[in-house]
Amino acid sequence: MHKRLQAYLEFYREELQKAYTSCFDKLEIPANLKQSMLYSLDAGGKRLRPILLFASYEVYGQNVQKAMSSAIALEMIHTYSLIHDDLPAMDNDNYRRGMLTNHKKFDEATAILAGDALLTYSFELILSDSLLTSEEKVVLAKELAACSGPKGMVGGQILDMEAEKQSVSLEAMEEIHALKTGELIRFAIFAGAYLANATDEQLHYLKQYAYYLGLIFQVQDDILDVSGEEEKLGKPVGSDELNEKSTYPKLLGLDGAMEQKEKYVQKAYESLRSAGAEDSLLKALTDYFSQRDH
Repeated sequence: MHKRLQAYLEFYREELQKAYTSCFDKLEIPANLKQSMLYSLDAGGKRLRPILLFASYEVYGQNVQKAMSSAIALEMIHTYSLIHDDLPAMDNDNYRRGMLTNHKKFDEATAILAGDALLTYSFELILSDSLLTSEEKVVLAKELAACSGPKGMVGGQILDMEAEKQSVSLEAMEEIHALKTGELIRFAIFAGAYLANATDEQLHYLKQYAYYLGLIFQVQDDILDVSGEEEKLGKPVGSDELNEKSTYPKLLGLDGAMEQKEKYVQKAYESLRSAGAEDSLLKALTDYFSQRDH
């Protein structure tokens, strides 16, 4: 990994840790609920979505603190989705990032409520941020709701479940993952650039970039489930096949999945060039998404 990118990732992971720890220190809620929420937030996440938000902001702006509440909110929603994904009624996973899943550490009811709490608290963070104007709060809350709700991530999760145990086309798979994985990435890219006053044209091309970046992330995730190392992944290799999920390697073969990923990478580069962000850290993050090993 490029040293500049590695330093960037480490710096903002620490900044996010400090910021959301401060949020929870002030939060007076039942102790077991707070413990469950923090358990999953602290479970070794790479913080890629909020870091994408910061990188998008820094293409056009400087005071990244203005984007902090949106970044924390995004990570909370991502974490809630993982808690619920791991439940017996969904993927029925026992481990996440090498640790017991939330419902195994606590219990199913607590895990469900912890996910609910992270989802709802995320909007409170944005709507109570004194650094944002009223218009910015409304725009961000609306976009986050759209990206995480029935027209976004949740809708994609339903399509993903419906695609289990059957063959789907490449176009159908792209639709599933553009929603399930890509919409939170789209929010990250949109929110950062929007808060830094990017133009409508720049936002248009960044939306295209986010679409391809979401697909890159998912293809690599599918590839790692076939060829990754269990110790690095923090979960068993082959869980997608065990759950009979539709994946890129299953549809295209491992080599075909790698070729398809490279097509998405080139499309992402083109979109960054059109947005005037080809020399930004977003390009380095694209390579990181494509080449990550966990």
